[in-house]
Amino acid sequence: MSMDAIAEKLDTKLSKWKPEISREVRALVSQVIDAADNDALDVMRSRAVEQEVLDQLDEPASR
Repeated sequence: MSMDAIAEKLDTKLSKWKPEISREVRALVSQVIDAADNDALDVMRSRAVEQEVLDQLDEPASR
């Protein structure tokens, strides 16, 4: 997936999510960008695990 496609998907999702979720996602993305700028992405790995759990919770339950 290209960065343009990721940016478009994020933009679409931000407008569909509840405002508080959109604010949290914006903050997380901002933190990732700042960490990348400071070569500190290794610190962000625990956040990636947290996001995986949140993504799983957002998935519809299988019946």
